[in-house]
Formats: sequence, structure tokens, C-alpha cells
Amino acid sequence: MLKKMVFVTALGAALSPAPGFAADDARSSIHITANIPNKQFHVQPRDPEFGKDEVMHYNPVTRKLSPVRQIFDVKNTEGSVHAYVEGNSWLDNGSNQIVIAVMFNNVPLFTGIPQEVVDDATSTPGTQAEMHIFAPFPINSSQSGLYTGLITVIFDAVPRVSL
Repeated sequence: MLKKMVFVTALGAALSPAPGFAADDARSSIHITANIPNKQFHVQPRDPEFGKDEVMHYNPVTRKLSPVRQIFDVKNTEGSVHAYVEGNSWLDNGSNQIVIAVMFNNVPLFTGIPQEVVDDATSTPGTQAEMHIFAPFPINSSQSGLYTGLITVIFDAVPRVSL
């Protein structure tokens, strides 16, 4: 019985790849993110893919870029919601820039200036609001090229003021 066991162990060791004799291996890193909002405050797009690769198509007849629109779920059980654009709000191709405007719930957002986008009464039970990103001016014919940009919108939970 002992000889049989030794034989099986030796066979198993002979068939398993040794570290020095291993064939090429392949690895894949997978970055996973999960955003689970709390019950008191959240502002998140309905489409979980929103913001990854949005495209504004150029219309040569109107000389305008197509807008980007997205519906967000908004809730703040303890007050209102304010928003502003952080940093740049333009598209750039290295030599030219195209100004981009951002509106949330029909409220224009400006760089660094918080604006109330959902009032206390509406945000407490939760609501839906649209983000609208667009180029407010026609594109000049000299502005050809591939434009890219990163627009960051910050949403603040503003506490209710008791009088």
C-alpha cells in the first residue's frame, strides 16, 4: 500500500508543472468600482455608463455640436442640492478651445459658483433632473480638429436652515 501511494505522489509531482518549467502565463487586471448611495443624499445618472465616452457630433449645416443629455436621480433628505462646475468647461484640441455650457435641472452651472439645482421640498422625497451639456455658440470653420475635454460637476448636499 505504501508503494502505491508513493508512486501516485511521484506521478502527480512529475505531471504538475514545476515553476522553472511553466509555460507562459497570462494575467488580467480588473478594476472594479461599486457606488452605493446612502439613503440621505445621492446624485447619480440613470445610465451607469454615462460619462465614460460621450460624443458631441458636429452638424455642418447648423455649425453646432449635438448636446449631451442625461437624467439623474437626486435626493437629499436633509435639505437642498447645489452644484457647480469644477475646473475647465471647454473642449480643447491643443490649439483651439470650444466653450461648453452645463445646465442641471434647467439651472446654468458656472465654474466654482454653487447654484441651487434642486430645492429642499423637491429633493427630500427624491426626484429626477436632467443634465444638459452643450456648446452655446456656433463652431467657427477654422476650429477643425479632434477636441476632447473633461468636465467635472460637483454636487453638494446643503443642510436645511431652521428658523
